Amino acid sequence: MAEHFDVLIIGAGLSGIGAAWRLQEQLPGKTYAILEARDAIGGTWDLFRYPGVRSDSDMFTLSYPFRPWREPESIAPGDKIRRYIEETAVEGGIMPHIRFGAKVVSADWHSGDARWTVGLADGTTLTCGFLYACAGYYDYGKGYQPDFPGIPDFSGKLVHPQFWPEDLSYAGKKVVVIGSGATAVTLVPAMAAEAGHVTMLQRSPTYMTVLPERDVIANGLRRVLPAGVANRIARAKNIAITQGFYQLARRRPARVRQILRSFALRSLKDPAFVDEHFNPKYEPWDQRLCVIPSGDLYDVLRDGSASIVTDHIDTFVPEGIRLRSGRVLEADIVVSATGLSLIPVGGVQATVDGRPVDIGASTAYRGIMLSDVPNMAYCIGYVNASWTLRADLSHRYVMRLLKHMDRNGYAVAVPRTPGGQGRPLLDLSSGYVQRALDLFPRQGARDPWLVRQNYLRDLVTTPRADVTRDMSFTRRTPAPVPSSSPLEEIPS
Repeated sequence: MAEHFDVLIIGAGLSGIGAAWRLQEQLPGKTYAILEARDAIGGTWDLFRYPGVRSDSDMFTLSYPFRPWREPESIAPGDKIRRYIEETAVEGGIMPHIRFGAKVVSADWHSGDARWTVGLADGTTLTCGFLYACAGYYDYGKGYQPDFPGIPDFSGKLVHPQFWPEDLSYAGKKVVVIGSGATAVTLVPAMAAEAGHVTMLQRSPTYMTVLPERDVIANGLRRVLPAGVANRIARAKNIAITQGFYQLARRRPARVRQILRSFALRSLKDPAFVDEHFNPKYEPWDQRLCVIPSGDLYDVLRDGSASIVTDHIDTFVPEGIRLRSGRVLEADIVVSATGLSLIPVGGVQATVDGRPVDIGASTAYRGIMLSDVPNMAYCIGYVNASWTLRADLSHRYVMRLLKHMDRNGYAVAVPRTPGGQGRPLLDLSSGYVQRALDLFPRQGARDPWLVRQNYLRDLVTTPRADVTRDMSFTRRTPAPVPSSSPLEEIPS
């Protein structure tokens, strides 16, 4: 007989550990387990091991609101983030609940007994009353790799950042990093310290914003206030700044374009160079901004240890990459920082009473659940702010829903959409998002089916959101009955 839990959480990364903390805090009587496909805690922060890997959001908003960030860096290296997640799990008594090497491949809902049967890659099955997918949206098994012509002719080494070789030596070598997103912007200054030369090859520019690696105000507050109080103030400050800047970008894009250009010009001094390589064709925040901690990318461009080229790849050649302009970029190592592959709900294949769940045809309920899929939630962050800000709101909403079900004797909760779909769930023009639009649910035409990218609004509305709106509930009949007996449906 399969082992049964009240709640199963998929993923032991930043989101999964946060969900477990909230579950233990608010529903301490619930049995649960965390199913982690990898052999270590940390999720994204355990997967990515390329040089310089770091947060692209400040740690006062990326960290948990219930556990202060105590390191000096605001833009933190990946190993410190991974350690922070693990320490949180240890402190919260969560570690014994994690099952490592437990890759979820299927989840089958059975209405007769109101439970999910969860299948693992090793053939093990578990059951649960509620399934919460906290596996993010990156495909851990593969990154995005364009089919560049001529790759077999290249005599050097081609590397994808998602699968960085532990033994790769780039000291004194010529390196070309293809890409202009967060990964490329991180890699170039990190590798420039040891490489002979690093060239950042971008097809088109990306908006860059400079943030201090260390938050002087936050660190000053921590010297005179308790860590928790200082963190809350720093968190509020950074939320106000980032949300205000985002709203300004949407309302006054030309003004924000000028501000971002001024950051680059202040460091690089050359208007023509800035306009060639740091002047995107799209508007600010149509794609996520790239963070440059303390201007490190501009520093290596200015001192000559790195350079930037804006052009298209014609073909790989034995000595490197030939561009459409005819120029050849010589390289011993090419790093293809060309993006990530996205996958919803950790790639789990789900069915409801034998019917496959088509996630791409579903509508997102509060950005947390799927239309017509019972007792299942998923965690996804903001596109314009730190992931954890929205993740923690989602955790708290799920706990409120479970409490409501317990109080009323409900066994099942199913979002029922009134119909009509609107924008994609992930509303960005970035290539990695556009390639995966059909895999993810869409938003609805009205609340609670809209997903607004506004943390301050959500902070006020989500804790008070009506958990019964557009939701149908089912309770078991009062007398003991066989598992195949019908359940009593309660309309919302």
